[in-house]
Amino acid sequence: MNIKEEMLSKKRWVVYGVSPDESKFGYKIPQRMIDHGYEVYGVNPKYKGEKIAGVDVYASISEIAQEIDCIDIVVNPKIAVGVLEEAKENNIKNIWLQPGTWDENVLNKAEDLNLEVVYDDCVYAILGPK
Repeated sequence: MNIKEEMLSKKRWVVYGVSPDESKFGYKIPQRMIDHGYEVYGVNPKYKGEKIAGVDVYASISEIAQEIDCIDIVVNPKIAVGVLEEAKENNIKNIWLQPGTWDENVLNKAEDLNLEVVYDDCVYAILGPK
């Protein structure tokens, strides 16, 4: 099983950068994951306490009581670097970087933190419509 298959086999995910804008992947990805049977939590400090695309939204990963298997990052690289730190602090090693969320600095940081990373594919595209 390759890294993508391994991550996709895990069922409890955080979408970091969840958005109420229905045209953005921060909205589309959580919905598609729920359609495929995933348990999804959203993180976006701006919308803490709200429900977006069917998921509860938290200000940070540490606020989520459940153990998280993977984080799907949908924020820009400057924010993504901090998300990696937060993942490490919360003992989450599986990170999926959506297109446009990573740069060399992000990939180097992930390697330094010894995180498992997928950065060459899109969860939304892989799962496809149900």
